[in-house]
Amino acid sequence: MASRILKFKYLLKLFIFIPLIFSFGERSYIAFDEGFYALQARWILDKGNWIIPLWWDEYVLDRTIGLQFLIAKSQEIFGRNMFSAYLPTTAAAILMLFITYKLHEEIFNKKYAIISPLILSTTYLWFDYSHLASQDIIYSCLVTIGVFSLVKIKSKDNKFYILLFGIWIGLSFMMKTFLVFVPLLSLLPYLCIKRNILFNKLFWLGLLIGFIPYLLWSFSINPYLDKNIIFYLLEKFYNLSNKNIFTNPFYYYFWNLPVTFLPWSIFAIIGLFSNISESKENKYILTFFPLILITIQSFFSTKTPYYSLQISSILTLNTYLGIKYLFKSNLYKPVFIFLTSKIIPLFLFSLTFTYYFFFKNITNYSNTENTLLILGLLIFGLSWTFIKDKQSFKEILITLIIGPYLLTSFLLQSGLFTDRSRELREQMEYVSFIDTVKDQAIKVDRSGIKDPVSQSKIIRISLLTPNLGESIESLDQLKKSELVWSTEQRETKNNNYSYEVIYENDILKPWKLLLKK
Repeated sequence: MASRILKFKYLLKLFIFIPLIFSFGERSYIAFDEGFYALQARWILDKGNWIIPLWWDEYVLDRTIGLQFLIAKSQEIFGRNMFSAYLPTTAAAILMLFITYKLHEEIFNKKYAIISPLILSTTYLWFDYSHLASQDIIYSCLVTIGVFSLVKIKSKDNKFYILLFGIWIGLSFMMKTFLVFVPLLSLLPYLCIKRNILFNKLFWLGLLIGFIPYLLWSFSINPYLDKNIIFYLLEKFYNLSNKNIFTNPFYYYFWNLPVTFLPWSIFAIIGLFSNISESKENKYILTFFPLILITIQSFFSTKTPYYSLQISSILTLNTYLGIKYLFKSNLYKPVFIFLTSKIIPLFLFSLTFTYYFFFKNITNYSNTENTLLILGLLIFGLSWTFIKDKQSFKEILITLIIGPYLLTSFLLQSGLFTDRSRELREQMEYVSFIDTVKDQAIKVDRSGIKDPVSQSKIIRISLLTPNLGESIESLDQLKKSELVWSTEQRETKNNNYSYEVIYENDILKPWKLLLKK
């Protein structure tokens, strides 16, 4: 009987995360980066080319084919649908939550271990990218596995974890190439303590196993290139390390990370610094690792929010520590209770009413999206008003997590984080039912891709085009009765043929569907 109850508890823990991970509504892509990778995965299946990343008929040699391969393989196995495209990210997100749970058990204890993955799943940054078909959650999951395996290594007898610590490095390289050196450098203080790992044969075996996907891919792609693929990847890394459109000031992460880790930022910061005076090894993982990583990334020219995802599990553990520290502090506990039960709810209520009266009608959100967003914010604020000074630590944790949990659940089911191109999707659903379009390939006039806006639109349009044809350099290449997506602004006559506009709409603009008569 006791074992059955225990199993039920584990199942209940899994069910808790379902509203945060699985959406039961429509899905649509954004253009960058998920749309770009999903389109490359589509070409893998359409052309049968599992080796070379493509942009139409050209090679894209600034990245590996890791994520595109996973999306294409998932769609090959489970069907060419949106759920399959997101399955690699979803699987990595679930695994990352589980590893966060195990990290909590290892660093602290089993008590309240479920709180850490719940906190992680309700942070804005992780929640956002766990519902994007991009590399970032997969890479962050691999880094978290690496940290967990390192923490688990207590002696040379921990053979599995020594092997695992080698494996994650190669797999991460297949996802993000040279960026894997950032977490490795950040772990150096801890590796100095456990330096014997680096002299263990199992570590080097794991390293080799992890690099097998990259090695197989590089040997396969090199016959098609004029130089080794590693040089193309180095060029991309060089471009990222120099000034570009993603270049941000040195202090970028010092404001961006607290914003993207909401609503738990202040607790994470308190927990991060409360470990510094500790003599235990935990401070090397909980404090030194994230601080060194943020510092290294701050020196790197390219700075984006998702670069911080790889430390999100560690920040989650620090969030738990921060809450615990404030709860036990006679000096700061009254301030903690006052802020969480009074100031933050007041801010959330003010934000909700401001949005409802001034901004609701100027957004493109649907009624369902607006309703669930407003309801989620109100429930979040209301739930934190129930935080009281006399509550136990367990009651404080539960009360703190309920609001963010319900808000993120509502946001996911509303479609705001899944149906991100809703209006364009709806237009393309209409286009697919036009009689002229049915069962006919639609080509793309690449001369219309002139700026980020036109590129963003054609990526999403191409993904939603039922029968996507080849690209052409100009309308001159189009044959009679063929369809094409083009940015041509007028009906044109060429070689005595005219181009009829089959469909155009402001949402699809600047692209329109043309038929060569």
